[in-house]
Amino acid sequence: MEKETRITNSIAGLRQEIVEHKVYSAIQDMDDLKIFMQYHVYAVWDFMSLLKSLQRNLTCTTIPWFPVGSADTRYLINEIVLGEESDVDRLGIRKSHFEMYLDAMQQCGADTSEIEGFIQQLPASSELKASFAKAGTPQEAADFVEFTFQKIDENKSHVLAAIFTYGREDLIPDMFMSIVNDLDRRLPGSISAFKYYLERHIEVDGDHHSHLALQMTQNLCKQDDRLWDEAHDAVVESLKKRKHLWDGAYRAIQQRRLVGLN
Repeated sequence: MEKETRITNSIAGLRQEIVEHKVYSAIQDMDDLKIFMQYHVYAVWDFMSLLKSLQRNLTCTTIPWFPVGSADTRYLINEIVLGEESDVDRLGIRKSHFEMYLDAMQQCGADTSEIEGFIQQLPASSELKASFAKAGTPQEAADFVEFTFQKIDENKSHVLAAIFTYGREDLIPDMFMSIVNDLDRRLPGSISAFKYYLERHIEVDGDHHSHLALQMTQNLCKQDDRLWDEAHDAVVESLKKRKHLWDGAYRAIQQRRLVGLN
């Protein structure tokens, strides 16, 4: 608990900066929200990739099967994967959270061509930079994803688990939910899928999965100070990348407003 508390206390200020980021108050209408989603969707996809890298490391995903690591840790990651990769959308259909997010973008008319172009291009090139360039991915989103994949390539499970646990998608302030609820009232049927995604996200990811992820990180770091130090440094950097991502979304929203005034 002492080592876990050290990370929590150390990142508290950075997390607060993200929760209070000016991008949230900049979202005033549907067009602003669309821009935000076009940045945020990369973090949703990135989160799924981080999750699957952990499952690959902590369980056996090849044939022939052999028991890998601790059964307790296998249970924790498999339980999280089940919920993230095959949850239920607002219509009762099984979908991953990434697919639910794409549905939400399509419902409100947000441009999905960039993210879809990226994930279509990536299997062919196997290179992030080339795929980003081909899709026209914003630089801040590319930086965010490249950091995660750098850590995936380093293949330190305790580091990946810590980033997954402490840099999770639970940094959603109440103010943002109020903005979304207001837009949903003003434009019924336009963002109901996004509203459901956020509510489901808070319900599942912010509660049940956060406890599972924390236990997984504790299992992997054990009482090893070196492992906890490596985990801490990676978490701090991941949160800085999240702030950088929000900076990009904010600038894009402001730029759209300036263009509208000219």
